[in-house]
Amino acid sequence: MKPTRTSFKAVAAAAALALALALTGCGGTGAEKHEKQLFAMDTVMFLTAYGDAGEAALTAATDVINALAADLDPEEPESSVHALNAGAGGAVTVSDHCRAVLETALDVGRETDGALDPALYPVIRAWGFTTGDYRVPDQSELDRLLAAKDTDAIAIDEAAGTVALPAGMAVSLGAVAKGYAAQKAADAAKAAGAKRAIFSLGGNVQTLGDARPDGKPWQVAVTDPADTGAYVGTVSVGQTAVVTSGGYQRYFEQDGHTYIHILDPSTGRPVDNDLASVTVVTADGARADALSTALFVLGADRALDYAAAHDDVDLVLITKDRRVIVTAGLAGGFEENSDGYTYEYP
Repeated sequence: MKPTRTSFKAVAAAAALALALALTGCGGTGAEKHEKQLFAMDTVMFLTAYGDAGEAALTAATDVINALAADLDPEEPESSVHALNAGAGGAVTVSDHCRAVLETALDVGRETDGALDPALYPVIRAWGFTTGDYRVPDQSELDRLLAAKDTDAIAIDEAAGTVALPAGMAVSLGAVAKGYAAQKAADAAKAAGAKRAIFSLGGNVQTLGDARPDGKPWQVAVTDPADTGAYVGTVSVGQTAVVTSGGYQRYFEQDGHTYIHILDPSTGRPVDNDLASVTVVTADGARADALSTALFVLGADRALDYAAAHDDVDLVLITKDRRVIVTAGLAGGFEENSDGYTYEYP
């Protein structure tokens, strides 16, 4: 049976919902609102900035997002990542952005016992998640591709501006790129004069300013994985990143099985554990993005252990058995919104 693919509509709906809730109550404050929608990095993005500098801020943010989308896409022939993969076996000059995103991916991978691995790119391609030509690789193919990985041997030379991959390897930065882009877009908006903004890049929300224009906290919706037009609750935050990863965001179905796009680096196969989604709240957008994938791979218990050991990271975990687990730093500002889930505040 030919595999069927999911569209990006689920991610777009979740992004729009998250942004709509974050903007609720912002009217009537005297702050002029500026909005923009674009499609980049294979997702719909919604940008909102406030104040007299809002239009300039959105232009600056859009320019940054488009530039990073072109530079960090391994399928784009002119990108740093494409050049890096093509030059595997030697030192390749790449952009500062490429090095920074790769360093974040490698750091989070080390912190989580390899739950995030940028060198998984050939395996991701084998499943068809980069092209939409979905297929289920046989185990011998996966074993061969996994055996070719030597992530620890990736060498970054900041002084020379180069990265060297072992021969035969290739990387993808997709697990970090949108979070990094959201962070840099917020930085660009601030440099352009904006004091308050909120950007939703697919499952990545980045806020600028400690509060909305009405002085209340930003409220970001946590999507219901079983119904992406609904949400299980909202988190109240200041200036931070709120990033969600879940199997519902991209998947395909074949012969009665669902294969999600989040792969376990140890097996090369889609993750199948107790989690339906992971939402990470932490200041840095790139790290939040990387952690949302890595902690999804680890499963609920190990994800909670990680958050307990890192007081700058908070989580909302949604499990397949319909539990919503909210860590302590978010509990006071979390608003429940579904009778179909049980809520836990460990």
